[in-house]
Order: sequence, then structure tokens, then C-alpha cells
Amino acid sequence: MADSAQDRNLPASPKKLAKARAEGQVARSRDLGHFAALGVGGFVLLVVAAPLGAWLREIMVSSLRFGTREVMQPTAMTEQLLTLSVKGLWVIAPLGLLMMLLGVLSAVVAGGWNVSFKALAPNFGRFNPLAGLGRMFGKDHLIDVLKVIVLATALGTVGVLYLRSQWQGMAQLLMVPLPQAVAALTGTVATGFGFLLLLLGLWAAIDVPLQRHLYANRLKMSHQEVKQEFKEAEGNQEVKGKIKQRMREIGRKRMLLAVPTADLVVMNPTHYAVALKYDEASMGAPRVVAKGADLLALKIRDLARDSGVPVLQAPPLARALYTHVELEGEVPAALFAAVAQVLAWVYQLRRTPYLAAPDVVVPPELDPHTPRPSSK
Repeated sequence: MADSAQDRNLPASPKKLAKARAEGQVARSRDLGHFAALGVGGFVLLVVAAPLGAWLREIMVSSLRFGTREVMQPTAMTEQLLTLSVKGLWVIAPLGLLMMLLGVLSAVVAGGWNVSFKALAPNFGRFNPLAGLGRMFGKDHLIDVLKVIVLATALGTVGVLYLRSQWQGMAQLLMVPLPQAVAALTGTVATGFGFLLLLLGLWAAIDVPLQRHLYANRLKMSHQEVKQEFKEAEGNQEVKGKIKQRMREIGRKRMLLAVPTADLVVMNPTHYAVALKYDEASMGAPRVVAKGADLLALKIRDLARDSGVPVLQAPPLARALYTHVELEGEVPAALFAAVAQVLAWVYQLRRTPYLAAPDVVVPPELDPHTPRPSSK
């Protein structure tokens, strides 16, 4: 069952944030882009208004001049149109490039740099009218509609109040020469544009943190999602347990296969069993090739007897080896004497079948069953 919106009260994890960014979901503020485009674009136009006006006037004058060549050769008009189009691109292209850079910069300021092509992939689920109705009446869409209404009302109110305050002065421009009227009207429009731009800037300053807040709310997670993500990150515990169990079984089978190759099995007599092997050419010291306790010890004992490997009842040595030597580990120096004693017994047993078992002595500190003196 899907989690309801009320259950999503935990902040998004780094993994979910990274996945959202990979899918192109980041916080974006359209109002910041509008403010940047109008502000910088308007400022650039004001700065270059005089030279740009003179240049456009020159282009217009040259385009209205016709000579004999243009009249006699129709293709000349096409060439002149192409020339004028190229000159016009020298104005449009830089301004368009500037607007594009401003759009990218405003997006980076709002949500950081992010490149993803997954948003371009076709999503036929968006053609579902029921899903469209759900998005139309969703929380985010209603907030966007409310924002547009409030912003339009604020801009319209400021614009009407400013025009009302300037209406009498603008009416008097009809009484002055055209150049002075155009200059005065340009100043009035620029001031009004500045007021609207200031309001839009304040609105963008509010919208950027608002969009980040809404973005964080959209990505909030429920407790179930956090648990599921943890399972995916750490791996399913049941599967991991089965894998560990399977690895233990494989290791146990591999260990039991090494018992027939051992030189000796030392037992306790039923609780512990340790199989020893020593090859003077390849080993620096005798090595434990198998060990086990309880049922596994009995399994090692039976397998050794079936394979003809000698089994020696030496409880202190069996306990010491089982406790202090890891599987495939070499016997420590403290047990060299005891192990050498039993190995010598094995080598003699090959020549004298019914040789009595040796009395093996193990350092008391290595036998876990040796009583420890109580400290007072």
C-alpha cells in the first residue's frame, strides 16, 4: 500500500536526493529567471539605446534606398534583404545568447548545477487525463496558481498607481516638441519599469526559498521508505543470512575434504576434534586443516577413521589447538613441543601398529579448562 502524504514526514535521504537530481528534479524558480531576464535585458537596452537606435535608423534608411541595379535586377533585392538580415542578427543573436545565459544562471542559483537528459524521455503517463486532473488540483499546482494571481495583482496595482501619478505629466507632453516628448516619455517608462522590476525582484527573493521548501516537501520520505532504502543499501538480511549459511556449508565441505589428507586428528574425546597436517617441504610449522566441536567433531573423527587417519585422544592438546589456532593456521610456538610429540607418535605408529599413545603435556595457560587462580 502506498504511503499517504501525512506519513511522509522524514527528510529525503542523500540517496533519494541524488536519484531525484539524476532524473532532472531540482528546485527551480521561474520568477528568478523572469527577474534576471527583464532586469539585465532592460539594463542592457537602456545602456545601448542611443547607439542601437542610431544603428537601426541607419539600417532603415539604407534599406529604403533603391538604385538602378535594384530595379533592373530583382536578385539584388534578395541580396540586400539577406545583408539586412545578417546585420539584424548582430543585435538579436547576442541578446538571445545573453537571455539564455541568464536563464541558466538563475536555474543554477535556485537549484544548483544539474545536467540530466531523463526529463527529455517520453512519458506517456502524462497523457492520462485522470493523472492530469490529479496534478491540476494538487498542492504544488494550487500554490503556483495562487502565486500567479498574487504577482499579477501586485504588478497591476503598482502599474496603475504609477500611471495615475504620471498621467497629467504625460498628457502635457502633447504640448512640447517631439524629441523632448520622446525623451520625457522614455524616462517615465524607464522609471515605471524600474518599480515593476523592483517588485519582481522582491517576489523572486521570496520564491527561491519557497521553491526549495516545496522541493524538500515533495521528496520527504515515510518510515517505510527509509526502511526499504536501508534494506536496499545494506542488502536483504534474509538473503545475506542465507548467503552466509551457504558459505559456511561450502567451507565445511571443503574442510571435511581435507580430513583424509591430514596426518593426525586430535580429540577431546567427543567435544573437540582438530586435524593436523605437516609437510616439511612446503610448511614452516604444522597446520590445522580441519576442526570442529560436538557433532562436527564426531563427523571429523568418523571421516578420519574411514580414511585411515590416526585419531589420538589428547584432551588438553585438542582444547588448546581448537581455542588458539584458526582454520588453515599454523601451530604456535608454545605448542610446538606437544604437536611434535604427537606427530612423532604418528610416524612411529606407521612402523609399530600397536604403539601406546603418548602422554601429551600442554602449557596450562593454553588449556581453556585449566583452573585460573582467583585474584584477591
